[in-house]
Order: sequence, then C-alpha cells, then structure tokens
Amino acid sequence: MEIHEIISSQKELFKTQKTKNLKFRKIYLEKLKEIIIKNENLLYEAIDKDFGKSKFETFTTEISFVIKDIDYYIKNLKSLAKPKKVKTNLANQIGSSKIYSEPLGCALIIGAWNYPYQLSLSPIVAALAAGNCCILKPSEIAENTMKAMSKIINENFPPEYLYVFEGGIDETTELLKLKFDKIFFTGSTKVGKIIYKAAAEHLTPVTLELGGKSPVIISKDANLEVAAKRIIWGKFLNAGQTCVAPDYLLVEESIQEQFLELLRKYILEFKYEFDSEQYTRIINQKNFERLIQLIDKNKIYFGGNFNEEKLFIEPTILTNINWEDEIMQDEIFGPILPVISFNNYNLTLNKIIELEKPLSAYLFTNNNEEKEAFTQKLSFGGGCINDVIMHLSNENLPFGGVGNSGIGSYHGKYGFETFSHQKTVLEKTTWGEPNIKYPPYSENKLKWIKKLL
Repeated sequence: MEIHEIISSQKELFKTQKTKNLKFRKIYLEKLKEIIIKNENLLYEAIDKDFGKSKFETFTTEISFVIKDIDYYIKNLKSLAKPKKVKTNLANQIGSSKIYSEPLGCALIIGAWNYPYQLSLSPIVAALAAGNCCILKPSEIAENTMKAMSKIINENFPPEYLYVFEGGIDETTELLKLKFDKIFFTGSTKVGKIIYKAAAEHLTPVTLELGGKSPVIISKDANLEVAAKRIIWGKFLNAGQTCVAPDYLLVEESIQEQFLELLRKYILEFKYEFDSEQYTRIINQKNFERLIQLIDKNKIYFGGNFNEEKLFIEPTILTNINWEDEIMQDEIFGPILPVISFNNYNLTLNKIIELEKPLSAYLFTNNNEEKEAFTQKLSFGGGCINDVIMHLSNENLPFGGVGNSGIGSYHGKYGFETFSHQKTVLEKTTWGEPNIKYPPYSENKLKWIKKLL
C-alpha cells in the first residue's frame, strides 16, 4: 500500500470508534510489549550496528523506558480516560460540567536517532493509549534500528492502526504534505521549525521536543564528589548524544581545579575507552567531523583523542572557555565538555537568562538561597538540583521544552493529554431557569446580571 492509502485507512478505522474502546487499546499495548520483549535481541543487534551501544545501556536508557510507559498506561488507562467532573458556575445552574479526553485521530510521530527506540516508541505508546491511530517515521540516520522497528511492528500490527514508514528527508517531506490530526517531532530546533511550518498549512497541533545548550552550575557549596560522578555519567552517556546532557559547566572559580581533577578521576574510573562497552561511538561521519572541529587543541584539559575509522571521540574536557568561543554557539551533542569559571552566582544566572531557553538546566549546591534563585529566575524545560538527566525517569513529571527548546510535553498522564483533545460538556436541566438573560432587557435585569457575572 502507498502511504497516503495507509493514512486514509487509518482515518477510516478511527471513524468506526474502535480505537476509543479501552479494551481495544489495552490489547494492542500488551501486544506491543510482547513483541518488544520477544524481539529484544534483534533490537540489541540493530542498535549495536548503529552505535556500538551495549545491551546494558540499551535496556536502561531505551527498552526499559518503553516497557515502563506501556505498564503505566495499562494500569492507569481507565482513570486517565474517565470524564472529569468540574465545578459549575452560578450562571449555569442548575447544571453539571465534565471534561472528556478524546483521541485526536491519526497521529504522525517523527522519531530521533540518538535514542531511536525510546524517542520513537514512547510517543507511540502514549498516542495509542489515548486512542489514536499512528504513523511512525523513525530517523533514517540510525538505519538499522529504523529497519528493526519497521520489521517488528509492520509484521504484527494492522497498517490501518499502526504503521512504520521508512525513508529519509524526501519521504518525511512527502508525509508532511498530508493532513494529520497530530504531529509529534523529536529532533533539532532547525528541523522543528520546518515541521511547525508544514503543520501550520493544515492547522495541525504539534508537539516539538527539541534541544538547546543545557547548563550545569557547580557552586562551592556543592558536594563535589557526587557532582563530578553524576555529571560525568550524564555527559558521556551515549557519547554525549543526549538532548538533556550537560552541555557546558559553570564552575565557581575557588573550586575549579579541585573539581576538574574529580572529573578526570571519574572518566578514568568509568573506563570510557576505545571499543569499551561502557561507551558508544558517534552516529556518523558528518557528526564526527562537526565535533572534531569544536575541539580547540589549545584548551584541552583532558582527552581530545579520536579514531576516525571507528567514529570514536574520547571524552574531552575543555577549559579557559569564554562565551564567544565556537563551542558555546550551538548545542554540542557529543562527548566534549567545556568549562567556564565564575565568581558571582547571580551574574552567572543573568547570563544564562540572556540566552535561548534550554531544554534542561542543572545545579549542584547545598545552599538554599542558590536553589531558590535557580528555580525562580531560570526558564528551562526541566532539570535537577544535585543530579542530571534523572528527571526524565519520573513519569509523574512532564518532559518537554520551552521557547527554542520545544513546545508541549509528554510522559505519564502528560503524554495521554498531549495526544487527546479536552472536550467540554455542560449539561443543564430543563427546569428552574430564570428569565434574566432573555429580552426584553431592563435596568433591573442589568443590576442582577452584574451580581451574577
């Protein structure tokens, strides 16, 4: 079938109301979980070909996320879908008011290459849980994982309900010409703008999960050992190819030398070495070359070595960085960590405020005033105090950006709401209504209307 025929068949299925049935949704969510578990080795093999990523990292950062999402929706679907009764104002008495969560229809999910399973399948899980039909367009950059997802889904799901469409930029461009009821995109801000513009042609609602330069502030009042350990793990997870990875460090000058030594210590301790299963490679030659150009040899504190044939870049720390350096102009998205020192905490916050709003921000301190200033002054999608990245793992927190780093959010109930329309219904009795709102009007009626409204 051609893709426009599949989309047409999905719209026809949606019209039958079948996907709104909670039992129907649960059956297919359970089926998706079953085929992921059954084909776990296939998924491991595919991502190893794309990244050289270990089973441990693939399970913890990808497959476990998707399985956990499925389990959450199966457990909570009834309560999420239940109409919510809300208060009815005085002007609408005698009556009752409810909010109904209804699926939007046919959703297009465009996945990202850096966590190809999590960032493709987790939105799919939320969309199916909300009662939609779906087209998944995985990133062609991670080609083997794209083919693996296409195989296990297209062989086990009816295309009129869920279908994986393979291809590159040309295929995505053609998809965006078609009318969907929802588009969910994860990727760069540059491509996000293209998606948003295409969606506007059809007034299609869009969720954009983008990126940005996520700062990490390390205060002299921080637990430096804990900070270094958690930052090194979060930065070099997936070789830095993580949208919420620490992009750059802002370290209080009085503790900078001590902290740099701790960063070095944990890079060595975690064994982020060539051909190590603790560490992945860069996704392709284009990204490899882009990253190598960002390494200023005169500013290397640690690392800087690379192997072009294997697309390997050693964890690299750069010091003596200033805001005008090339590495500070765009999101790094790789295993290079620039360090800027500061003396004045509030001036540092003010500098971050001047920049585009990041997807994440992190602070390491035990100073309550610094915590308060961080949460009140800075605008960012989501973040942590005394940790990095881990806010993603809490399904009770919405995950998404703000401003240049994204529009909308998902995870847990927020994912269900992202793929739903909140339909409002006011039901009134047919008795007991005063005639005050009906003509003919009078000064006396106006007096009462002012009191009521």
